[in-house]
Amino acid sequence: MSEPRRVLVVGALGRMGERVRVAVSDETRLRLGAALEVTGHPRLGETLEDGVTVGDDAKASLAASDLVIDFSIPAVTLATLRLAADAGLPYVTGTTGFSDEERRELEILAERVPLIVAPNFSVAVNVLVHLVGEATRRLGPDYDAELVEIHHAAKRDAPSGTAYKLAEAVAKARGQTLADHLVLERAGETGARPPGAIGIQTLRAGDCPGEHSVFLVGKGERLELVHRAHTRDPFARGAIRAALWLAERSPGLYSFERVLGL
Repeated sequence: MSEPRRVLVVGALGRMGERVRVAVSDETRLRLGAALEVTGHPRLGETLEDGVTVGDDAKASLAASDLVIDFSIPAVTLATLRLAADAGLPYVTGTTGFSDEERRELEILAERVPLIVAPNFSVAVNVLVHLVGEATRRLGPDYDAELVEIHHAAKRDAPSGTAYKLAEAVAKARGQTLADHLVLERAGETGARPPGAIGIQTLRAGDCPGEHSVFLVGKGERLELVHRAHTRDPFARGAIRAALWLAERSPGLYSFERVLGL
C-alpha cells in the first residue's frame, strides 16, 4: 500500500479547518501534513495530530504537503494558491466571496495547478443544485423563483456562494443571465415583481452551519426544495472526496459537480 498523501489544511484551527482535520484522520489514504494559520494566532506552535505543528509559514507548510484543502478568506486563499501553483500542489478550496478580478486570477492560476473552487462541498447540496435546475425546466416560466438562506452570525459574505449557485441553476434552466434578473433587496415601494426575477433573501444568526430553501411558486401551489446542514462534517467529507479525485488530475479548473458525476 502506498504512503498516505500529506494534506495542508489552511485555516487549520477554524470552524471548518477543525472538521477537515477530523475528516483527514478518518481517511486512510490521507494524513495531516501541515497546519497553516495566520501570523499572530494564539495557538501557533501547538502540536496537532500526526505530530504536526501549527505554523504561519506558507512555503514551509507547502513543502511538507502533497495537496491543499483551504476554507479561509479570499486574500489568504489567493496568497497560498500562488505559492501552491509554484510548487505544483493540487488545491481544493471552499472559500467564498471572491471578486470578479479575484476569480479571473483563480482561472489563471488553474493553468498551472489542478484546482477545485466550490461554494459548498456537501454532496446533498450539489444534488439539490441539480434538482433545482431540473424542476425549473419542467415547471416552466409560470413559476416564480425565490431563495432564502441562513448561516451563522460570523459569516462574512452575503448572500452565500451556495445561494448564488442555486440561483444560477434557475437562471440557466430558464436561459437567463442571472445578473439581469437577480433581486437581493426589497424595501419600500418596490412595485410589482419583475417578470423572471430570481430573489435571494439572506439571514445571519447564531451558529447555523447553513440552510438553503428554494421556492418555485405557481398559481395555487408551490414547490419547496430545502437543504439543512446540522454540522460542518458533510462539507469536510466532500472536500476530502474532491482532494482525492483532484490528486490524479492535470492542471485545470474543475467543478465539484464533475467529481460527483453530475
